[in-house]
Amino acid sequence: DVLKMVASAKAAVPTVTDQAAAMQLSQCAKNLATSLAELRTASQKAHEACGPMEIDSALNTVQTLKNELQDAKMAAVDGQLKPLPGETLEKCTQDLGSTSKAVGSSMAQLLTCAAQGNEHYTGVAARETAQALKTLAQAARGVAASTTDPASAHAMLDSARDVMEGSAVLIQEAKQALAAPGDADSQQRLAQVAKAVSHSLNNCVNCLPGQKDVDVALKSIGESSKKLLVDLLPPSSKSFQEAQSELNQAAADLNQSAGEVVHATRGQSGELAAASGKFSDDFDEFLDAGIEMAGQAQTKEDQIQVIGNLKSISMASSKLLLAAKSLSVDPGAPNAKNLLAAAARAVTESINQLITLCTQQAPGQKECDNALRELETVKGMLDNPNEPVSDLSYFDCIEGVMENSKVLGESMAGISQNAKTGDLLVFGECVGVASKALCGLTEAAAQAAYLVGISDPNSQAGQQGLVDPIQFARANQAIQMACQNLVDPASSPSQVLSAATIVAKHTSALCNACRIASSKTANPVAKRHFVQSAKEVANSTANLVKTIKALDGDFSEENRNKCRIATAPLIEAVENLTAFASNPEFVSIPAQISVEGSRAQEPILVSAKTMLESSSLLIKTARSLAINPKDPPTWSVLAGHSHTVSDSIKSLITSIRDKAPGQRECDFSIDGINRCIRDIEQASLAAVSQSLATRDDISVEALQEQLTSVVQEIGHLIDPIATAARGEAAQLGHKVTQLASYFEPLVSAAVGVASKTLNHQQQMTVLDQSKTLAESALQILYAAKEGGGNPKASHTHDAITEAAQLMKEAVDDIMVTLNEAASEVGMVGGMVDSIAEAMTKLDEGTPPDPKGTFVDYQTTVVKYSKAIAVTAQEMMTKSVTNPEELGGLASQMTNDYGHLALQGRMAAATAEPEEIGFQIKTRVQELGHGCIFLVQKAGALQICPTDSYTKRELIECARAVTEKVSLVLSALQAGNKGTQACITAASAVSGIIADLDTTIMFATAGTLNAENNESFADHRENILKTAKALVEDTKLLVSGAASSQDKLAQAAQSSANTITQLAEVVKLGAASLGSDDPETQVVLINAIKDVAKALSDLIGATKGAASKPADDPSMYQLKGAAKVMVTNVTSLLKTVKAVEDEATRGTRALEATIEYIKQELTVFQSSEVPEKTSTPEESIRMTKGITMATAKAVAAGNSCRQEDVIATANLSRKAVADMLTACKQASYHPDVSEEVRERALRFGTECTLGYLELLEHVLLILQKATPELKHQLASFSKRVAGAVTELIQSAEAMKGTEWVDPEDPTVIAETELLGAAASIEAAAKKLEQLKPRAKPKQADETLDFEEQILEAAKSIAAATSALVKSASAAQRELVAQGKVGAIPANAADDGQWSQGLISAARMVAAATSNLCEAANASVQGHASEEKLISSAKQVAASTAQLLVACKVKADHDSEAMRRLQAAGNAVKRASDNLVRAAQKAAFGKAEDDDVVVKTKFVGGIAQIIAAQEEMLKKERELEEARKKLAQIRQQQYKFLPTELREDEG
Repeated sequence: DVLKMVASAKAAVPTVTDQAAAMQLSQCAKNLATSLAELRTASQKAHEACGPMEIDSALNTVQTLKNELQDAKMAAVDGQLKPLPGETLEKCTQDLGSTSKAVGSSMAQLLTCAAQGNEHYTGVAARETAQALKTLAQAARGVAASTTDPASAHAMLDSARDVMEGSAVLIQEAKQALAAPGDADSQQRLAQVAKAVSHSLNNCVNCLPGQKDVDVALKSIGESSKKLLVDLLPPSSKSFQEAQSELNQAAADLNQSAGEVVHATRGQSGELAAASGKFSDDFDEFLDAGIEMAGQAQTKEDQIQVIGNLKSISMASSKLLLAAKSLSVDPGAPNAKNLLAAAARAVTESINQLITLCTQQAPGQKECDNALRELETVKGMLDNPNEPVSDLSYFDCIEGVMENSKVLGESMAGISQNAKTGDLLVFGECVGVASKALCGLTEAAAQAAYLVGISDPNSQAGQQGLVDPIQFARANQAIQMACQNLVDPASSPSQVLSAATIVAKHTSALCNACRIASSKTANPVAKRHFVQSAKEVANSTANLVKTIKALDGDFSEENRNKCRIATAPLIEAVENLTAFASNPEFVSIPAQISVEGSRAQEPILVSAKTMLESSSLLIKTARSLAINPKDPPTWSVLAGHSHTVSDSIKSLITSIRDKAPGQRECDFSIDGINRCIRDIEQASLAAVSQSLATRDDISVEALQEQLTSVVQEIGHLIDPIATAARGEAAQLGHKVTQLASYFEPLVSAAVGVASKTLNHQQQMTVLDQSKTLAESALQILYAAKEGGGNPKASHTHDAITEAAQLMKEAVDDIMVTLNEAASEVGMVGGMVDSIAEAMTKLDEGTPPDPKGTFVDYQTTVVKYSKAIAVTAQEMMTKSVTNPEELGGLASQMTNDYGHLALQGRMAAATAEPEEIGFQIKTRVQELGHGCIFLVQKAGALQICPTDSYTKRELIECARAVTEKVSLVLSALQAGNKGTQACITAASAVSGIIADLDTTIMFATAGTLNAENNESFADHRENILKTAKALVEDTKLLVSGAASSQDKLAQAAQSSANTITQLAEVVKLGAASLGSDDPETQVVLINAIKDVAKALSDLIGATKGAASKPADDPSMYQLKGAAKVMVTNVTSLLKTVKAVEDEATRGTRALEATIEYIKQELTVFQSSEVPEKTSTPEESIRMTKGITMATAKAVAAGNSCRQEDVIATANLSRKAVADMLTACKQASYHPDVSEEVRERALRFGTECTLGYLELLEHVLLILQKATPELKHQLASFSKRVAGAVTELIQSAEAMKGTEWVDPEDPTVIAETELLGAAASIEAAAKKLEQLKPRAKPKQADETLDFEEQILEAAKSIAAATSALVKSASAAQRELVAQGKVGAIPANAADDGQWSQGLISAARMVAAATSNLCEAANASVQGHASEEKLISSAKQVAASTAQLLVACKVKADHDSEAMRRLQAAGNAVKRASDNLVRAAQKAAFGKAEDDDVVVKTKFVGGIAQIIAAQEEMLKKERELEEARKKLAQIRQQQYKFLPTELREDEG
């Protein structure tokens, strides 16, 4: 309820015109929401701590209540019991009645939980039972104190005490049953105690005033009905005529008494007592008249039929009194009035059946009497239609009225026609048909009136509950009646079959309702209870159906008896289910119809009443005409009535059509929004002409807040409007009116914000986006008006969905603009709200059906959790360096948390066991609190960037967030240890792949040298041994997918460790080959890189296949990945063996490349969409590499030199992989059409296949060189060239008509390089000024870490500065030599080179600047070694790229080149030193954490660094960061193939 209050308050804020009040309300709503979230978290923790104590607490409560009732009894005996203030007999009676149901339902829940052994929910159910009993005890005391009859008071208190006593025993038994779940004895005891409590509860309700009298009446009916059980009826003493008229009179009296009982339930309790007494007397008389009539029967069969009918009247009468009793006890109970009306109709119908059977009037007379009685009974429906009469929708009502009016028209014509001709049998039939049609019309009119009433915006629409108790009660009644007919000896075979059909129909509907309810509820006990109940109903139905089949085959007494026995369990199961479903927790909230709504109902009700009255008069007139057709005045009266009936039906149809729900409101809303659009247009014109008046009465922050809250509320209404427009007509008016009410505040706030915005562009953005939002709202209103809530108007549903989607996009656009504007000025209220809302959604009801497995959700939760941790780390750094960037980071964190909460909810729902899910949910909520505090601190720091206290607080909050992230991760790990280990391992492997890419760059640049003078042979054995270990790990990993999570976790960790070792030993092996043979080094590193890639895919496949059945598609993927892994490890082993054999190593390298290209082609041909897209230019640029690689391959085929072949192999790998990546990324660009995409992908494949054939042909030549084979090389290269041409054309087609050559950048190279050098020098100066903080002197301090950081960072800065200067000198030298034109005519070639040099210089500058920032932060204690290490590695990698860029064109022997090489080596050395220092510090700290921290650092900073170290270890595994790094490297440096051009020269 508090949540609803918060939502309502937020929804009301935009409509409050008083500024101060609106601000106050908004703030209070936010505070309440925050407090509520905190309360929920605290209560969850409290519940974890003291869950088992709840049962004991409930027991104590019940014992106390029992004692209080004992005291009340003593006071009553002494005449001292007085009502409390505000207690009246009526109020206490109603309280007791409604609470008795709650007690019954919570006890049913208690039984289920105890039987299932669920301690948590048994505690909850016990607490709820105790709460309900408390209300019951108060009500019982109130009734006893308010009643004037002492005996009733004592009886009430005694029965209430019995209930308490029984409940205490029940809770005690439940507690014992928990200790031994599944124990049959304890289950049986539980069931017995529950029955006893249920009995006491009924006794308690029966002590209410008025109930006794109804019970007396029920008893009297039961006693009277015993007269029907005698075998032989006494012969009749009256004449047939006399008996008939007495029966007719008694029938009329009983029918009238039934109406009085219905009426009395609305009055005082005394009225019901009198009405039920009169009803039982009239029933007695009617029964006597019926038995008298049965005595007149000529045959035994006729007599049995009459008695059977009398029995059904007896049953219907008892049901009527029971329904009246239950309504008088709890008038607010859903559908009680409808059930009562239905019971009254059942009495009328059963009386009509008897009269039809027994009376021998002139034909047509009894049909008229029956019709009049039926019309009299249905008239009550039109008195006050404030409850649904049936399940019909508004449009079904219209259809029903149309169909029934047609039938009525025909039957009325038949009545007058047949009365004229004297065909009285057909006349009687027409009267019966007319009567049924009139009942149908009345029902449809009453339901339409109800729907019109609740759809008025001033009415309060009801809320759909978990189950519809009306449906359960109706089904219960129908099943009981059908079972009664089944076992009735008088029922014919056709009646038995129809009863069986009714049972089957209703039980299947009940089972379906249970299934839906169990999927919707968040309460696991209720979920299980519904499932269990559905099973019981289904099983007992199946047993009954078997006995019915046997009965249908042979109507013997034995079979009938079997059938009777089989009905008992079904009736019991259905009754238990109905009792459980009546729990107030599941019940719908009824609609409250307003005065305006009642006025809207009037025309429909007046028309329907006129129709019924004139129809009754018409039937009476027709009745007299059937006896005396030659009476002209009566004919004119009949014509008059007939005319009135048809007029009233016409008016009824018109009234229902005119009052179609939501149409009028849609028109009003459309007008209102059109006015708002005109206002925005006026403001836009004023803004364009710079004449928009500024609003001075309110601050810009308040206006932004207003605008944000209005847009959020509009966003919340989009889905409800679309749903209402598609099929909930009654809700349409409410939602549409609510939507329209937000647009005036929207315009006012948007124009206000624009008027206070200085930037003209921003002004126009706010106004344009507000206008777009208003226009999209118009669109959805037109679509909703057209759909009108009619589920059958499916042609309108697409338009509604589309309009809703457009409106959501408009809301998102304006929210992005507002959040950006707010975060710039440190306003974080909107973000805090978003996080709080996401936290609330974690606990909302049952999540939607999961689309994936726990593993899928686990992966995304890990991704977003780590993203939040990274953002928190960045916020820590930026709080010191540039606080103005905190707004963007806070916004990023808010978005990430929104996704995390959504995925976390699904992960919690799919986790096994439930406790893990609960823990995940709790920890995600706690992380939410942490994010809120951090975002608030970021806002505060933006407003006051120099406040050191806030900075400290922000760092504390960021630390808390990182800790809470690790808690979320550990909760996920508990959920699926193995898959979590797979995610971690995959992250580690992607790091290794990125590292190998950097090593390849160093090797290509010729700077990968051995540490000592070691040879490859020193490493070969180690490589082979580690590779074999990896194969064993692979086997374990594949088998781990099918076994336990623990085994999978071990296999994943083991494989990640082994690949790390293998990568290290292969790198050492490659280095030992010496930098004078870079191509062979690259072959070797490529081989291990292939293995790492295959392992990464294999781990991914294992994670996807974990816990899946053997025939699942993911298992086939796993087998495929394992095969590739084995192939690549074998390839690595072959390469290692061939490396030192100069005769074969080229051939081996080429084989490995062919295998690699095939694997890349498989990835390219898969339907997986690439994560990012690129431009067609990129795709075209990459084809150049293929052209050159082809030329190189042809040359290698002709020369057959192993060095050429190795170079070809290395180049081919890169050229083909880059081409395939660029082609796929470009073809999946959103602007590319399906046809062009297919064409590009086709030629990408074609080009690769052609190139593969070329390489395989070169391989053939290497094995057996002949002139013919060499001659064929040209035809192969032509095929590749043709495919490349086609590929370029399809890339140009992607670009469309705007094709232009990319601008040439050569000219800028010199200035860029000098600029880079300058920025590095500036960074170095900044480092110069830094000093490590003063520390207390320490003896023998060996690891002076902070000094080392500064020294190493300074040396790197100096070295990079020298490097970039050398590079610009080399650039000048190249221009002077004419190798690069100052402004080349053909930009495509040298331009690409100079672009490479520029980007490399930029990267060196950026990396050095990052390094300085990291060093600075580390010295100040805000960042740790990990950040330094990654920054230093980045410097090393970008340096390698710069060296490659320069070596491409330069003279190897030139002075500039030598200087450049020396400078590059200096940078590499300096970076390595820094990395070593930092790693040494990190490992030193890991070994002796406490000692280092306590003796080395000052105060609280020590704790910060310790927490960060742990955090950053996790960060090292961040999959996303690794991927991103790899992608950045690939994207920024794709020009390497040009290094081959020196050969062309």
